[in-house]
Amino acid sequence: MTADHQKSSVASFAVSSGDAGKLGLSSTLDTLPKKPLKRNKYALAISILASMTSVLLGYDCGVMSGATQFIQEDLIITDVQVELLVGTINIYSLVGSAVAGRTSDWVGRRYTIVFASTIFFLGAILMGFATNYAFLMVGRFVAGIGVGYALMIAPVYAAEVAPASCRGFLTSFPEVFINFGVLLGYVSNFAFAKLPLTLGWRMMLGVGAVPSVLLGVGVLYMPESPRWLVLQGRLGDAKKVLDKTSDSLEESKLRLADIKEAAGVPLDCHDEIVQVQKRSQGQGVWKELLLHPTKPVLHILICGVGIHFFQQGIGIDSVVLYSPRIYEKAGIKNTSDKLLATIAVGVSKTFFILITTFFVDRFGRRPLLLTSCAGVALSMFALGTSLTIIDRNPDGNIKGLLIFAVILTMAIVGFFSMGLGPIAWVYSSEIFPLKLRAQGCSMGVAMNRFMSGVILMSFISLYKAITIGGAFFLFGGITTVAFIFFYTLFPETQGRTLEEMEELFGTFFSWRTRMKELDAKKKTGSEAT
Repeated sequence: MTADHQKSSVASFAVSSGDAGKLGLSSTLDTLPKKPLKRNKYALAISILASMTSVLLGYDCGVMSGATQFIQEDLIITDVQVELLVGTINIYSLVGSAVAGRTSDWVGRRYTIVFASTIFFLGAILMGFATNYAFLMVGRFVAGIGVGYALMIAPVYAAEVAPASCRGFLTSFPEVFINFGVLLGYVSNFAFAKLPLTLGWRMMLGVGAVPSVLLGVGVLYMPESPRWLVLQGRLGDAKKVLDKTSDSLEESKLRLADIKEAAGVPLDCHDEIVQVQKRSQGQGVWKELLLHPTKPVLHILICGVGIHFFQQGIGIDSVVLYSPRIYEKAGIKNTSDKLLATIAVGVSKTFFILITTFFVDRFGRRPLLLTSCAGVALSMFALGTSLTIIDRNPDGNIKGLLIFAVILTMAIVGFFSMGLGPIAWVYSSEIFPLKLRAQGCSMGVAMNRFMSGVILMSFISLYKAITIGGAFFLFGGITTVAFIFFYTLFPETQGRTLEEMEELFGTFFSWRTRMKELDAKKKTGSEAT
């Protein structure tokens, strides 16, 4: 009998005998191949399709960066109204993300994605036909609801269908498509900028309805999340999905056993349909999350919400959405030149997120996250210094500094996309226990959108108050605090099953000791089998 066959036999015995808890499911999973020869194409395809919902947010962010200058000229609105126009969609999305968890537990992950696409379609149409500022803000509200839904559900779905060997790879796709959407928005700005003023910005915003239609139809061909199916008692359907999305049949059996255990289904139950205690509509979840959390849940909650707080709190959206204004402050006056420089930012953002996607499961979450924070902090401080010098020498020969400032904005978004951008979605979607996952992730998304809204609705006023350079010094300082937060509190989750996460958390600053204990326990269990 070969070693591989022995591993398979042990895995099958652990599940079929009902002794999985004694042997340790995570220990048995550890015996399975961590890196299959090739990625699961089915899991890859459906994760890509689900994650494409994030294009909606990315497109809105990118297109508004250029459209605002035309909207301001056409509708004759103030800088404060521009801040509200740009930033309030993130506040509106709080409504969507707040109810998305409950909706996804009620109708399923798949139909929640369809719902998100439909709402954003309506919002894009309203914005495209807006005749005044009030009408435009109504469209922003509707689109914001769709954005909240999309941001919450895409990473959750990807995490629940992905095998452990490539979960980080697949759950980073939402951030990939946010970046791709940003780039599309930048290109749309440049493409429609030559149209008459009253038509150009409306085309920029209205075109956002097209991808939402394609996404809404495409998602109908996706399977439902196996974890949601188990929570509905549909074990037979869940098994079929797991067989397709796992790297092997042995892993599929073990994933199903893990989910059954988390959902309170007996491990020796093999019926197609079973009765499951109905926790799927959120009963008791908020109490366990907020009122009486255990130490592991509290640690998970701090990390899951904290990473989204800092992802937006460092001011990344000020670079993404206000880059034309930053370049104007740096000395670029021509509109086409500003939009072209903005496209370069989008290219940098997309390029680095694509690279990171392929390495998130190889290098782990922590190294990429910490490297990203360090790079963003240094680039923010350097950009603040450059813009301060330019601001104080308006008539000087500063072409070199102008080019350097453009390069630094590209560096900021590049370093962000190397770690903090995708890891926030990967990490928060994989650490919450099954019964708390939808609501926990919705809280993270709510924090993400709230902080983005705060930054976007205050950036113009902020740089007018403390100068453009001072604003980026402030963001650099916040990024430094984020580095310390991640370094001290965040365990590495690479290669661990979703059902194993709760054991990893709960010791807060002493998580390294806990990780060593778990690894030793897994090794002992593996040797015992």
